[in-house]
Amino acid sequence: MTVELGHPSAHVAEVIMNRPEVLNALSADQLRQLGRAATQIAADYQTSVVIISSAVHRAFCVGADLKERRGVANDDLRQQRQVFQETFDALRGLPVPMIAAVEGFALGGGFELALCCDLIVASETASFGLPEVGLGLIPGEGGTQLLPRRIGLNRSADLLLTGRRVAAEEALSMGFVDRLVPEGQARSTARELAKEIAAKSPISLRAAKRALKQGVDVDLATGLEIENRAWEEAAFSADRLEGIEAFNLRRAPQWPSWQEGGR
Repeated sequence: MTVELGHPSAHVAEVIMNRPEVLNALSADQLRQLGRAATQIAADYQTSVVIISSAVHRAFCVGADLKERRGVANDDLRQQRQVFQETFDALRGLPVPMIAAVEGFALGGGFELALCCDLIVASETASFGLPEVGLGLIPGEGGTQLLPRRIGLNRSADLLLTGRRVAAEEALSMGFVDRLVPEGQARSTARELAKEIAAKSPISLRAAKRALKQGVDVDLATGLEIENRAWEEAAFSADRLEGIEAFNLRRAPQWPSWQEGGR
């Protein structure tokens, strides 16, 4: 099994890569398993937060399986490319908050996999890089688009054009790592963070993520329209009534949208 789907706490799903012999290099089979996990999560409204992690201490994911690509003809490469695109599209399209828990290497497609997530928790062992230009390629699963949206054009150009690796502390200072933790604590910290987020309104979490993602690259007026639609979805739901009632009674909310399957 190269990808496992677990549930470390209520309303949290964890996708765990476990291909230690190649440091979680992304083969076509592993990508299909990741895609199936994404499809399963998307259909389950009881899931409020997703963690993507690794069972391999040395690496989150080192990118595409280049042994699988050695000597591959162009037509076969196009077929592999389709598998990559379908899987990453499914992951980027998940409507719930996503957290990457990174220990060790996150290179190439592995870095892009982390960038699919809304938050990145990295241990002091983490190392990030997009080495594709040194292989006659460029990042093809969002690296040239997601990274500049996090850290800006010039800093992204530094990483994309040199292919250099960035240690965890620099990654935090550049702004694409959100939490830096001691070695071995990325998964446990991600789980605690996910548990904290998952206690919030499921409808509000999805609406907030959608407003963020859809509004980031539009003009302010359009962005405010997007925000208003998301606000209305949350505000006119039963979750809003329960949230305010729970606040006034000083108790934990019992979100109706969990019981009602998201309606």
